[in-house]
Order: sequence, then C-alpha cells, then structure tokens
Amino acid sequence: MNITRENTDNLNAILKIEVVRDDYEGSVEKVLRDYRKKANIKGFRPGMVPFGLIKKMYGRAVQIDEINKVVTENIQKYLTDEKVEILGDPLPRPDESENFDFDAMESFTFSFDLGLAPVFETKLSKKNKVTWYEIAADEKMKNDYLDNYTRRYGSFEKADVSEEKDVLKGKIEALGENDNPMPDGLFADDTTLSVELVKDKKIQKQFIGKKENETIIFDLRKAFPNDYEIAGLLKRKKEEIEKTDGKFMFTINEISRFRKAELNQELFDRIYGEGVVKSEEEFRSLIDEEIAATLRSESEYKLSMDLRKLALEKSEFELPEEFLKRWLLKVNENNTEEQIEKEFSNFAQDLRWQLVRNKIARDNEIKITEEELRKEAENITRQQFRQYGLFYATDEQVTNYANETLKREEDAKRIADKVVEEKVIQALKDLVKLETKTVTTAEFNKLFES
Repeated sequence: MNITRENTDNLNAILKIEVVRDDYEGSVEKVLRDYRKKANIKGFRPGMVPFGLIKKMYGRAVQIDEINKVVTENIQKYLTDEKVEILGDPLPRPDESENFDFDAMESFTFSFDLGLAPVFETKLSKKNKVTWYEIAADEKMKNDYLDNYTRRYGSFEKADVSEEKDVLKGKIEALGENDNPMPDGLFADDTTLSVELVKDKKIQKQFIGKKENETIIFDLRKAFPNDYEIAGLLKRKKEEIEKTDGKFMFTINEISRFRKAELNQELFDRIYGEGVVKSEEEFRSLIDEEIAATLRSESEYKLSMDLRKLALEKSEFELPEEFLKRWLLKVNENNTEEQIEKEFSNFAQDLRWQLVRNKIARDNEIKITEEELRKEAENITRQQFRQYGLFYATDEQVTNYANETLKREEDAKRIADKVVEEKVIQALKDLVKLETKTVTTAEFNKLFES
C-alpha cells in the first residue's frame, strides 16, 4: 500500500491511497471461507458448498467491503503516525472512484480531500485586561429570595369568603333565555377558576366576596378572551370551544386561598432536613450564602465569556470553509446547502473556540484525573437535586447517582468537556490581568444588552 499527501494550501490537502491485490486478497479469502462454512444453499450440505460458487455469489461484494475497510484503517493509521490534525472527516473526491472495474483491476487508487487544522498562536499576557464584575446583593434580592422559599413551600387552605387571589372550585354551565341553564349547553361539573385571571375588572369584582353555593352569572368571552383558558375551564379541546360565547353561570363549591409558609422550624426542616437549621438567623445566613453563590456563578459566566472572546481575538487563523461546508452537508443529510450556509457562521465560531481551547489545554498541559471527573459529576448531581428540592440528599445518594451518570459515555464526555473548559478558563485568568468592578444587578444585566 502506498499513501501520499499533497497540501494544496495551508488548510487543504489531497490524500491518495493506492491499494494493491496483496493488501486485501487475504482478508477477502478468509471472509469467503467463513461464508462457505455457514452457507445454507439448496442442494448442498452445510459447509460443502463449492468455494467457486461462494466466490461467484459473494466475491464482488466482499472484495469491495474489504477494500473499503483497508482504506479506512490505513487512513486513520497514516493520520495518527504522521500527526496530521484534520477537521471533520476525509471526504472522497467526487467521481474519482466511479469507474473502477473490480473484476479486471487488481490495484485501486482512492483520493480524499482533507481539511487541515490551522496552525496558530494565542497571544495573551498581563497587558490584556479583563473585568471581573462583582455583583452586590441588595435587600430586595434577599427579600425576593426569601419570598420564593415561602411561596414554594406554601399551601392552599379553605376560605369562607372569596378574595381577589383565591381559587374557586365549582360548576360552570351555559345559560339560555331568562338566564336558565341550557339542557344541551356546555358545562363542567368540577372545574377550577382563578379569580385573579379574570380579565374584565367588573366581572372580576362579581367573584369577590362570595361564599360556597353562591352563583355568578357572567359573559364568558369578556372574562376569558383566550380560547385556551376557556377550554381549560370547560374541560374541552380548544377546537371545540372556538365559537363559544354568551352568558355562563358559575356555582361555587369550594374557596381555596394560598398561604405562604411561615418562617418557623417546620419550614427550615422541610428545606434543609430536620434540625440542620435551628433559627431564623441561621436560615437568613444560609440564604445570603446561596445568593452569594448564585451571583458568583453569574459573574464567573460573564468572565468566562469575556475571556473566551479575548482568546479568540488574540488567535488569528482561517478555517477550510468550503471543505467544512461539504463535510457538514454529508454528515447532516437532512440539511440543504442553504441551511448549511445560514448556520455556518455559528458552527465556525464554536469550532474556532474548540481549537483555541484545545491549544490552550495542550500548551498548559491540562489533564483530567478520574477524581476530578467524579467530583464534577457529584457537583452536577447536587445542583440537580437542589432544583428538585432535595436539599438533604445524603453523600452516598449523590455519589451513587454520579457514578451511574459517568457510566453513560455521552454524559461522561459532556462532564469531561466541562472540566476541561473550566481549567482552560482558569489558565486564561492566570495569563491576563483581572480588574474587579462592583456593580448592581441592574448594571450587570445591562452588560448583556450590547
């Protein structure tokens, strides 16, 4: 076998592979003999089919398959041995293999286009300044955080007289002449109505100050102009109520009022586990820590975006764009050339960062240990548990869940990429000069508007 590479420019190359009979003949023979052992052909005992017949029946297909295997394996070996970094996958050159006569020819030359990874330097130093935005927590944020907890762990309780924010359960039915229920009209025996969601203020007032078993007659469309709200109220599909209007009567069966949870030991135990927090002071202190962690995470995100942008600006290189567009079209068979063209700039930006990130990782000898991978999986698990309100999950539960996550190849790769990204960002922090600036949340949010 003979493999040659011709660089057409700094970003593109043509790889030619000459395959001769000796490269594939042995494997073709072996596969065909295996076929002979297993062949079940009428008129012959198993394993006794003449080899010539097997070759005549399967020889061409096996030959092509084995040649393709030889080509694929040797391309990969060549790229590895020669340390050729490519983008995407080798692409067969159009039309060059369409005229092969596999019956008459014993040697074949295959040609592939390669997209070469660019060679570049990332020029960063302490002369480059990046701002670390420290977000100051205010009282409103602390109160909102506290309010969110009391709402999340609040509950509905029965009320005697309805108020604006109450939920009413009862029966709704369409009315006809003289405001009498229509025998064949729309109705729902057990439905729920939120007084606060009634759009017409005059109608909304009709629902306030009512008791159980009282009725309210109202214009359905004025109260709820949205078809989806009416469909939910009448427990019908949206298509069934598109022309529904007129007067309806709601009979109250039950009045429910939402009460936020009180700041007491019961709430502390529900959130953090029994006895972990023993006073309101400790509770508020933990809230301050959670807010600080959230704000620090937002600051870290902004800093990582700014460092990434700076690293890209300081890394000048081109990409083999035409090759990459061909490759994207090949691996995304459902996409058109127009779609690839439209989305290419975003793909190219992500690829540029991946190349820069990998170079920084190599230059700084960044590696990942099994311990780091496991620890990150556990951190992600804890965050997921907290999102579902599982604040008091045990270390054993977290570890077991994280280990199961790492057994899934795709999840393990995603977590490994996250660890590498964080280490690269840390390396960038060490390379540049960080300047701290304290901002309010409003000022920080404005940074993302430009």
